[in-house]
Amino acid sequence: MSAQRKAADEENKEVFSEEEEDLEEALREAATTTAARTKSGLSKQQVISKIPEVVDDFLRNFLRRSGLSRTLNSFEAEWYSSAQTLLTETLMPATPTTGIFFIPDALTHRQLLHSELERIRRETHQLRQEVLAAGESMVRMQRERDFHRLQYRQVAKDKNRLIEDFKQLKKHLESYEPALRQLDDKYQAALRQKMLISLEKDRVQNNSEARLNHEKTQIKKERSITRSDNTDKAESPKTRRPKSSQFPICSRRVSPNLDPPRSLSLSCSIRAHKLPISCISLHPRKLILSSTSDDHRRGYKMGEKTNQTNHIFFHPDGSKLATTSGDTTVRLWDLCQGCCVSTLSSHSQPTWGCSFHSCDHFMASCSADRTIKLWDLNSQCCCLTLRRHTASVNSVCFLPFSNLLLSCSADKTLALWDARLGVCTTTLSGHLHPCNHAAFSLAGDIMASCDSHGVVNLWDIRRPVSAVATVDAGPLGANHVVFSPSGQTLAVASSDRLVRLVEGDSCAVSSLSGHSDCVQSVTFDHSGDTVMSAGSDGLINVWSEHKEAVTETS
Repeated sequence: MSAQRKAADEENKEVFSEEEEDLEEALREAATTTAARTKSGLSKQQVISKIPEVVDDFLRNFLRRSGLSRTLNSFEAEWYSSAQTLLTETLMPATPTTGIFFIPDALTHRQLLHSELERIRRETHQLRQEVLAAGESMVRMQRERDFHRLQYRQVAKDKNRLIEDFKQLKKHLESYEPALRQLDDKYQAALRQKMLISLEKDRVQNNSEARLNHEKTQIKKERSITRSDNTDKAESPKTRRPKSSQFPICSRRVSPNLDPPRSLSLSCSIRAHKLPISCISLHPRKLILSSTSDDHRRGYKMGEKTNQTNHIFFHPDGSKLATTSGDTTVRLWDLCQGCCVSTLSSHSQPTWGCSFHSCDHFMASCSADRTIKLWDLNSQCCCLTLRRHTASVNSVCFLPFSNLLLSCSADKTLALWDARLGVCTTTLSGHLHPCNHAAFSLAGDIMASCDSHGVVNLWDIRRPVSAVATVDAGPLGANHVVFSPSGQTLAVASSDRLVRLVEGDSCAVSSLSGHSDCVQSVTFDHSGDTVMSAGSDGLINVWSEHKEAVTETS
């Protein structure tokens, strides 16, 4: 096809070249004739600008049909005699100065067609180039498509192989789950049995060990007096280091059964802080209440702190108190001096709660770094770190007169720890939402926990498999729970501005209303007849039996 096209193009070029040569010859002859006619002196009126080619034929045919033969003969004689003159006049300019040539219509039309043909040829050549480029681009894209298609098939094969491997590994893991569950159950049962045996052993040896401890303390005091007399001369106080304490073997003692509070009413309201109160704590023997707030001040006026104080707790002897803070530290404050006497820093994130052991020498703290730390107050160092929870540990509490430690976390679980051995004996799962706080009763047989949706669970420490009772104090969160000294009444601080009292036997719920914002903390007095609550409105409300409401400002 390309050879035929080339041959046709060559033939067209030859024809066009011949026609151009004929046109040039005709123009030369026309110029010569015009010059001769100018010399002969023909008038300008006889110049005819344009004669259509078909007029003469039309006239001849008309005269023949009309039968005008003589007119036809005269017309032909005159026409043919002046044909040469007419041709010269049409090719020459009308005036010598105009420079305009009158070309017959057929030649003009042919020239126009020739120009159009050249334009079409150029466009055809351009389109041919574009088609070739598009063809090359299409071939290149087809190659890339085939390459990516092969890559996709390879990736799909790898994906299917990985899916099969994942399914096999999942089946393999599921085959191990019953054995792991069985081993975990055996481990938990062994820990519980070990804890019960140790508690029983502690109860049996309580009296004998109490005597031995008393005798040992007397001997130690005498020896310490003797040693102090000898060592004071040889060693200065600055070089002496505090000795680490030994974790005691404790047996739980049951507190006396006190009557639960009856119907309560708001007796007074104290404006303690300008900003929300986060926690309150009562002195173990005196009617002294300490509070912490977002304004970085404590209710006992022991100075300011640059970070928010989250929790406050009195030392068992009442001479100190501990605070937790957003600066990741736990601080000990002296009530007499009104200053910080010790700063315990080992947590990596804000600390939320703390609790003192009954022996006065140890304290536990919990933090958002998911750990619980046991502190030796004599050496002021961390002696043990407990790790079990998978989220922030929000509260920690020692069982009175025991080494058992209770913690609750945002991972919706509670944990019982043997603080002396540093192991988790039981994990309690019953909440569907993050746990905010947990507490023991003073008798030590019941535990209570609350979560961010207002659900309060009661647990039996002897059978901590599932909650023995559930109280719905929602739909807003429950922030703090505390038992009365008798253990028969539970107070709950709720985010719906109410303090709820739950009776232990019947789980009957009553409400105390007096706050204008969330209630953050609640506590009982030593007799259990008075309830004190603090909230985000900066108020401390005191509830007692049948007293008129009084508002005070402090």
